[in-house]
Amino acid sequence: MDPVSDRRLEFQRLHQSGCFVLPNPWDVGSARLLANLGFRALATTSSGFAWSLGRSDNHVTLDEALAHCRAIAASVEIPVNADFEGGFAVDPVAVGANVLLATGTGIAGLSIEDSTGDGAAPLYELDLAVERVRAARAAIDVSGTGVVLTARSEGFLVGRPDLDATIRRLVAYAEAGADCLYAPGLRSMADIAAVVAAVRPRPVNVLIGAEGASVAELAALGVRRVSVGGALARAAWRGFLDAAREIAERGTFAGLAHGVPFAEINGAFER
Repeated sequence: MDPVSDRRLEFQRLHQSGCFVLPNPWDVGSARLLANLGFRALATTSSGFAWSLGRSDNHVTLDEALAHCRAIAASVEIPVNADFEGGFAVDPVAVGANVLLATGTGIAGLSIEDSTGDGAAPLYELDLAVERVRAARAAIDVSGTGVVLTARSEGFLVGRPDLDATIRRLVAYAEAGADCLYAPGLRSMADIAAVVAAVRPRPVNVLIGAEGASVAELAALGVRRVSVGGALARAAWRGFLDAAREIAERGTFAGLAHGVPFAEINGAFER
């Protein structure tokens, strides 16, 4: 069996029991460093990648996203899940075609969102959202790759924090063929537990930021997967901006002392 297939099987196994963290690198360097720390899987971040290109979130092209997935997946020896945004299309047929392309990049999983980018109607109507998930499922099945499909409901991120509506969507996405369910923005342990119970036995991904439950606490609720989205990228940008602002505003360089030693970071990339 080839290495890509091995990683895909491993990613499937990770979802079957226990709870694992897949942190979110934004480029090849950050991916390799995270893999070196012993994480068992990684996930790309649409925001972190966009910022690395000098753009805001959700402003990369399909071709750029596919190239990014290919580069990250090839850079490490552990499974990589792709933040595939909304599938880079509205129409289910087009979503399926794009997902099929993504399965050829070496990724082990990908996620599809139900947000529209329209402030007046921030979520796709449920029937359309379900058809988009169903199309992604069909594309993965046609590919024969076994890529894990995660369906995301974005209500808590786009100003529609309705738990019952979110659960209805996640249950519908599971019935449409999603392997894993994800509602980023949940904060309450009770809400997370309710989602886990509603879609059981399908695994649930939880997004955690600076303040949130520990891996052990989430595992006790039955959560299978924990990710951090763009938080690691934001932490890295904080260090960069703090040091750069000191130089720009005060003409001093003390902040540079907090950087990782040259030998440590350089040595991490030696092969």
